[in-house]
Amino acid sequence: MNSRHRMALHGLALVVAASGAALAADPASAAGERLAAFYKNQVDPHFALVRAGVEAAAKEMGAGPVTHYAPTRPNNLAEQLSEIEDVTVKKPDAILFMAVDPRGVVPAIEKVNAAGIPLVNYNDRVRGGKFVSYVAADDFNLGLDAGRYLLKALGGKGNVVILEGVKGSTTSDDRVRGFHKALEENPGVKLLASQPANYQRLQALQVMENLIQSNSSIDGVMAAADVMAFGAIEALEAAGKKATMVVGIGGVPESIEAIKAGRLLATAEFNGYKMGCLATMAALRSLRKETVPDTIVIKGIVIDKTTTGPFEVPAEKRTCPKWEDYAK
Repeated sequence: MNSRHRMALHGLALVVAASGAALAADPASAAGERLAAFYKNQVDPHFALVRAGVEAAAKEMGAGPVTHYAPTRPNNLAEQLSEIEDVTVKKPDAILFMAVDPRGVVPAIEKVNAAGIPLVNYNDRVRGGKFVSYVAADDFNLGLDAGRYLLKALGGKGNVVILEGVKGSTTSDDRVRGFHKALEENPGVKLLASQPANYQRLQALQVMENLIQSNSSIDGVMAAADVMAFGAIEALEAAGKKATMVVGIGGVPESIEAIKAGRLLATAEFNGYKMGCLATMAALRSLRKETVPDTIVIKGIVIDKTTTGPFEVPAEKRTCPKWEDYAK
């Protein structure tokens, strides 16, 4: 893990640790609306970018303190449910919410609805409850574009594997559908296996190790997120299979460095910073009785060695997108 990656995750962990104190503060001391933002874990650098976008938009729009919640045990439903209960009692003005389990959180979200706290859903669509808006990436096309890029690089032939995220989550399911569409367009490519690694680096490494042992020739890997692509790369390099091409979905700083170094072939842009910005804008606009669409979709490009430039800008130096460019 490089120093920039560690710093980004450290920043997320510090803010998450301080969340309870901030929400418990006297509302009268706040400059504006109090927001609570939820994430799936404290280890995926994508969420550090989301947090940076949330903070940037809140500051730009004159909101009050933003508090941040993420399970200390990655993607742990029980812990997230406890956090939702805690936030419901503290009653922020609005909540930005992404679910560890899109179905498992529904009863808790319904209690938030009953408490009258507006919610904006981002990242993965929750399978119940009421939300002001849903902010998401075009996950199917991200998977399709990343898959096409890899299969074109392979010349339309060879053996590939897919590393899925969490089954049942919209991000993983839609991205994997995109991968399969790319495979349908390339009948000369054989899919050896498609297995979940639950958006975890270590799990991806372990899954990839097992796939390497059971398959003598793997030419390419399609990972539903960069964090799993990193685990796959580590397993491949340890096995002396550096020629295997890997694509992911994300665009976090480590991804950009890996692309420049030739370790990661490409990644489809899943722009966490923009997502954090737009979800925050949607929540604040709703509180201020301004128009907010039911759904906001963020499209992305394929990032390779020729297009890394804009993604090398540190999160703290980025600017939020214009609302009118996305809220149509």
